Amino acid sequence: MTRILAAADTALMLEAADLDESMRLLPRLREASLPGVTELVPAARTILVRFDPRVVAADALAERLLAVEPADERIASDAVVTIPVRYDGQDLDEVASLLSVSTDGVVARHQAATWTVAFTGYAPGFGYLVGDDDLFQVPRRSSPRTRIPAGSVGLAGAFSGVYPRESPGGWQLIGTTDARMWDLEREEPALLSPGATVRFERIERELAVLAPAERPAIEAAHALEVVRPGLQLLVQDLGRPSMAATGVSQSGVADRTALRDANRAVGNRQDAAVLELAGGGAVLRARGAAVVALAGGVADATVEGAAGTATPAHGTPFALDDGDELRIGAVREGLRAIVAIRGGIALEPVLDSLATDTLAGLGPAPLVVGSVLPLHGPATAPHAVEPVAAPARALPAAGDEAVLRIVLGPRDDWFTPAALETLVGQAWEVTPRSDRVGVRLAGAPLERAVDGELPSEGAVTGAIQVPPDGQPVLFLADHPLTGGYPIVGAVVDADLDLAGQVPPGARIRLRIVHPGDQA
Repeated sequence: MTRILAAADTALMLEAADLDESMRLLPRLREASLPGVTELVPAARTILVRFDPRVVAADALAERLLAVEPADERIASDAVVTIPVRYDGQDLDEVASLLSVSTDGVVARHQAATWTVAFTGYAPGFGYLVGDDDLFQVPRRSSPRTRIPAGSVGLAGAFSGVYPRESPGGWQLIGTTDARMWDLEREEPALLSPGATVRFERIERELAVLAPAERPAIEAAHALEVVRPGLQLLVQDLGRPSMAATGVSQSGVADRTALRDANRAVGNRQDAAVLELAGGGAVLRARGAAVVALAGGVADATVEGAAGTATPAHGTPFALDDGDELRIGAVREGLRAIVAIRGGIALEPVLDSLATDTLAGLGPAPLVVGSVLPLHGPATAPHAVEPVAAPARALPAAGDEAVLRIVLGPRDDWFTPAALETLVGQAWEVTPRSDRVGVRLAGAPLERAVDGELPSEGAVTGAIQVPPDGQPVLFLADHPLTGGYPIVGAVVDADLDLAGQVPPGARIRLRIVHPGDQA
């Protein structure tokens, strides 16, 4: 029986009876083109439906979703893909023990099975494969690894899959492959597409793989040179919306308000690409004159050049002459400082965006010492600067407490009433293991009411996923698109910018609201 669950204040979860019904519903939902629906993210037996609450109310959308009838048959594909595998995974022995067979038995049956791509998601190039051997029912790890190497072949539940790049994950690893699961140089970047047949072939040694050609050094008369990148310096814009069904996350800047404020201050379009600096500690040198503004996380900054040293005000535009160095100290309020430059950044978009997706590896590479960032606009000047100060915002520092509003669901019923009280009754510590993928929280663990595995399903930015150890992970901009740990709730859209600015050492207190009621 199909039912609708809350997934966020901007998303609903349509839960079908099984994978087959979910895959038959998907084309019908696409054909329906329901008003306000912005994205459909298929998964094992659910479809995440993202919507614009300014266009349609959640209750009205739920009624329309339930009225859609599934197609008679699933979409089929004639594609057949063979993936060579070295069965050297660090969890192979444990998987064999869990399945009560030998390691050779696991390998032989993994190869002999015929696998089909049920759906794609999690990350670009990741396919969820279902096989025809009932042996493979493998529980996920109790706590996900923070780094799984690219090419890792894993098992989780009834699925097998290949990690396209290094990323966090909770699957049991049985092998590795050199196959490129995602390659933007191919006509079809993803090696796997829904409906394709996949076979795994055992190999004993590494295949010869050509290294990607090095990118030529950028020479530009009007540019910013990175003298020191700080903890993490990325190019970001508002991301790649409505591509999740292909495995491409929206990603984008962690603090949208700061991006718009900084761009407004320098006279750019509000969606222009900026620099996102986590933690501070960067030094940037101007090649040619420029106008710059800082917003978001607050850090002391100075401009040093031939004319001496100046101290620009946070949120107010200031000029850089050729050769001037902008020195940004440690961020003391918030976590991420935003740097906007008048005219914008002159790089080639990837899938129509300049956002750096750290999980998927899309967009410009993280900036390092010596990186040169070409800029639009005149290389000579000086520019006339008309101050347009960004509004002041209160952002938390280490030791402070931030309050984030959440909507419960879709899997709050997987937790005990005591766990839901714990969820909102304590202040959760933000740990140093946090990044753009997610904020890892520490506190009294959340007790499950439902044991066992949850089939993979879609997740939104702001989702609060709870692994078996009971320590939640609050998903940020570069989160995986799908996952198999239950999501107890999601931060409302209006509070996501604040969530992206809570530094390690601060605390987060969660407050439950109902969709549409966020006062």
